[in-house]
Amino acid sequence: MTPQHEPDRQRFTLPTTPVSVLDYALADGLVVFTHTGVPAAYQGQGLAARLVEAGLQWARAEGLKVRPACSYVHVYIQRHPEWQHLVA
Repeated sequence: MTPQHEPDRQRFTLPTTPVSVLDYALADGLVVFTHTGVPAAYQGQGLAARLVEAGLQWARAEGLKVRPACSYVHVYIQRHPEWQHLVA
């Protein structure tokens, strides 16, 4: 499964039922990742990590700084120091 970016809805998704999401908000060169959600039936399969990775790759490509308001995104960045330079 490859995450899809839905910029009009400010989120990244994976086609699970219900949909897995990484929600964000944009403001002045900053992306605030606000929520990561994966349905219980799909947890433990690395789907949240795929969503966060896609979101961080997009932020880097767009030259955005990141604020991890979501606890999962915060922990993911702590565990993957290669992304820490994006944190505002």
